Amino acid sequence: MQPRLIITVNPGATTTRCAFYETNNGLVSCTAGEVIEHSDSEVGRFEAISDQLEYRYQLVLGFVRRHINGENIPRLVACAGRGGMLTPVPPGVIRVNDDLVRFSLETPVYEHASNLGAPLAHRLAGVYGVEAFIADPVGVDEFTDMARISGNPEFHRFSFVHALNIRSTVRRLARLLEKTVEELRLVVAHLGAGFSIAAVDRGRLIDNSNRMECSPFTPERTGGLPPVPLIEACYSGKWTKAELLKKLYGQGGVFAYLGTRDMREVEQRIKKGDDNAALIYDAMLYQVGKAVGAMAATMDFKIDGIVLTGGLANSKKLTERLTSKMENLAPVFVFAGSNENQALAETVIAALDAGGQYMDWPIPEQATARYNARQ
Repeated sequence: MQPRLIITVNPGATTTRCAFYETNNGLVSCTAGEVIEHSDSEVGRFEAISDQLEYRYQLVLGFVRRHINGENIPRLVACAGRGGMLTPVPPGVIRVNDDLVRFSLETPVYEHASNLGAPLAHRLAGVYGVEAFIADPVGVDEFTDMARISGNPEFHRFSFVHALNIRSTVRRLARLLEKTVEELRLVVAHLGAGFSIAAVDRGRLIDNSNRMECSPFTPERTGGLPPVPLIEACYSGKWTKAELLKKLYGQGGVFAYLGTRDMREVEQRIKKGDDNAALIYDAMLYQVGKAVGAMAATMDFKIDGIVLTGGLANSKKLTERLTSKMENLAPVFVFAGSNENQALAETVIAALDAGGQYMDWPIPEQATARYNARQ
């Protein structure tokens, strides 16, 4: 079979990562990739994230055209975008249609640059005459009934997790250990601008430290906060809702304490003797360790390993510190980077090769009924 191509698009707050992947004899490899940087001044021109669509699309289209002449790519089989802030969905691949584009742009659960993934892929797919897909968006929800109990029936816990990279990393570890995904019980810590600490029980993401609820603080997010002071802040009149949300999500965490989101800068400050930077750094890792222990508890501490992944896992200092904290609980494995474009390509190709095992938006009622009943 002739090698096939797939284009992937992964929009983040300050970058859009684009790539071509080739699939040949069951292997998926990157043939071209680019990280398009967006300065604060560039994205700051737009009132809403959805307003950035045309701006980012032209940049992505420019990347594609630098590698492909004309609008005929015979080997192209699909375009894949990072899934945005959707309502709870089962894991897997979702075909992008006009309804999903509208939902992503107009009524997402939360505002985030990933909401542009489906619209960008859809526009590219229209140009080149193929289908567009997303895979394992953050709304993937496989919680157990017990995990949904919060302590008050008015407030149900729900899943919000870096499902794409976590599920891909679990598959990579299974191949490394020469086991199946269904044989492994793991805690996976995705550590980037946002954190997801997830319990993965034989392939199912049964619980996670929802980054909107009880996650450790991150380079730019507050994670879980004491509820009473937060309620008092909401009613204090000092901040609008939008201002408070920004303080929690984007201007919280390490940034709120140290004025930077760049953990490389923080590590340099520590190296130069900055005790306050060291305290905040250590507190972040302390909270990560607590969250890993909590997720291990959901499987009665009978786990096969702990996985560190995401952009911060590129830091040797950080992974060594976390490993020393947790290695008595289970072996620690490191898969640095988010690898989301690779995961998109692999997941979508696998669905196409399996005879079109993907869902259409909106997800059929029978697949989402157990989630919707709890919202």
